[in-house]
Amino acid sequence: MSKTTINDMTVGSPAKLIIQFMIPMCLGNLFQQFYNVVDSIVAGQFLGVQALAAIGSTGALMFFVIGWLNGLTSGFAIMVAQSFGAKEYDRMRHYVAMSIYLSIAFALVMTIGFSIANETILRMMNYSDEIMPAVKGYMGIIYMGLLVTVAYDALSAFLRALGDSRSPLYFLMISAAINVVLDIVFIVVIGMGVEGCAYATVIAQAVSAFLCFIYICKKFPILRLKKEDFRISLKSFGKLLGLGIPMALQFSITAIGTIIVQGAINIYGENCMAGFSAAGKLQNIFMTVFVAFGATIATYVGQNRGAGKMERVKQGVRCTQYMIWAWSIIDMIAMFFFGKYMTYLFISPSETEVINVAVTYFHTVLWFYPFLGSIFLYRNTLQGMGYGLIPMLGGIFELVARSVIVTLVAGRTSFAGVCMADPAAWIAALVPLLPYYFYIMKKWKTTNL
Repeated sequence: MSKTTINDMTVGSPAKLIIQFMIPMCLGNLFQQFYNVVDSIVAGQFLGVQALAAIGSTGALMFFVIGWLNGLTSGFAIMVAQSFGAKEYDRMRHYVAMSIYLSIAFALVMTIGFSIANETILRMMNYSDEIMPAVKGYMGIIYMGLLVTVAYDALSAFLRALGDSRSPLYFLMISAAINVVLDIVFIVVIGMGVEGCAYATVIAQAVSAFLCFIYICKKFPILRLKKEDFRISLKSFGKLLGLGIPMALQFSITAIGTIIVQGAINIYGENCMAGFSAAGKLQNIFMTVFVAFGATIATYVGQNRGAGKMERVKQGVRCTQYMIWAWSIIDMIAMFFFGKYMTYLFISPSETEVINVAVTYFHTVLWFYPFLGSIFLYRNTLQGMGYGLIPMLGGIFELVARSVIVTLVAGRTSFAGVCMADPAAWIAALVPLLPYYFYIMKKWKTTNL
């Protein structure tokens, strides 16, 4: 195995390490998002506004389901990163094995549960009878593919814990290309409708998971598991769940708030649903930089916390904050001046009402991007140090803020009023995160954490 495959983030320039790790992470996040974005583009261009509304409006629900698995496996990987940073490789492999058990169990339970509750959940989100069959069929297929989703999430999380953020990117690039081809074949050639998008997504995810598994087996002997690694340990399960569950809950609590907003948007009709969907997809593309910084700082902090180098943790957080502020300014400029034209990816320029909805959303929320970026920084820093409760509490603050705004304005004011739910949530999430981070760093100076 090449010595450069594993990236020890406990030595070297924090800023350089973070940037080098973040760039592949960002590209990987873009390609992972590419699945649903391509689904929306193909559906909007070839099947029309109703199909775009059907697929695009599932983003919040998919974030709830897939975000849980992503948060869970990311939490598990923190123990792997800390063990790697401490050079305790036997313990690291044991945590990997226990994570596999837990990931499979959660994916199976969720597949069964969500498949049964599929229509009930969609009814609660105010979907009309006209659009219900398409949404129900699309999500049903996504649920059946959760096992391959968690497989990729877990395997890529293990690689990132060891400092390898590039390999998952390469696999996603291949599977993203497969997704594009299958979307066109299933929808344009075969004429399968929106369900074709779901099948393309699941198949593409399966390919990325398989490639990731083969790569680990061949190139990472340090992750090669033995029979003894799989000996069940309730204590290890407890430690993993102690980090994984709060991270998963944080993702899902945030997603619940987004689902509440989506339910409010659905009241305003298909044009608002389609415009909000297109705006959300574009915003998420730009926000992948924030997500990548968050995932990077979690690995960086996890390794340095395991090595006992807390001063490096502080240095890494500081330089990452500056980079997040800089990217926020770029995002604000891009969305303000070019957001309208970027929506043409999803819908014809002749659909002026849909495009105006997207522009209204951009001009309402873009001023608050620095707050959004900071959430990923401080939430993942605390998680990387092993603190799961406060990041979850930040998610609860988000949920409360979104719920209050939606309750006050949905159906009573214009669409722009509902848009304010996102900025309110971003600010609220920082209320517990920022003070606790500074409390922990101050405490570190006087006691051994």
